[in-house]
Amino acid sequence: MFVVTQAGFAEQTITKSRFIAMAMRCENEREVGAALRAFAAQHPSAHHLAYAFRLKTEQGIVPRFSDAGEPSGTAGMPVLKLIEGRDLINVCVAVIRYYGGVNLGTGGLARAYGGTAKMALDAAKIGDFVEMQTVQLTIDYKQMDYLTRVLAKCNGTIVDKAFKERIDLLVTLPANEVESFLSRFAL
Repeated sequence: MFVVTQAGFAEQTITKSRFIAMAMRCENEREVGAALRAFAAQHPSAHHLAYAFRLKTEQGIVPRFSDAGEPSGTAGMPVLKLIEGRDLINVCVAVIRYYGGVNLGTGGLARAYGGTAKMALDAAKIGDFVEMQTVQLTIDYKQMDYLTRVLAKCNGTIVDKAFKERIDLLVTLPANEVESFLSRFAL
């Protein structure tokens, strides 16, 4: 599986209709909603905002799409098929349409939405998906510098910390590094 590491944008005009697309990483449905609202706010006079997203959740992979008032299966579905075909996860691709007064037909709409989404994904940077896991642990103060160095080496981050008699930490790191990481701090 792969993820978008840097957002991509594209724009094209087809038979007087203007299509603008963005492809970006979103970790959950809340982030998808925020991204869609922000994209729509940039284009308040647009006629349609079709989108598709595919997220990895605790229940499995969740794919969703919206045709945004276009004929069924002509806007969001081509975008979702593109996402699935590239095996992308935790991604949202949205396409805005400014209607140009000429009907494109169902085939034309599918090609326009899918083509613009493809251009945005081609413009985005793509990387490997790394499953992350959150872990709680408590360490002594003298271990904090070592923990910070170990986390940096495995691309982990400190999410939360509480300084008490000892330090309570919440860290996120690649799932395949958790066992090795915890063994270094076993007390």
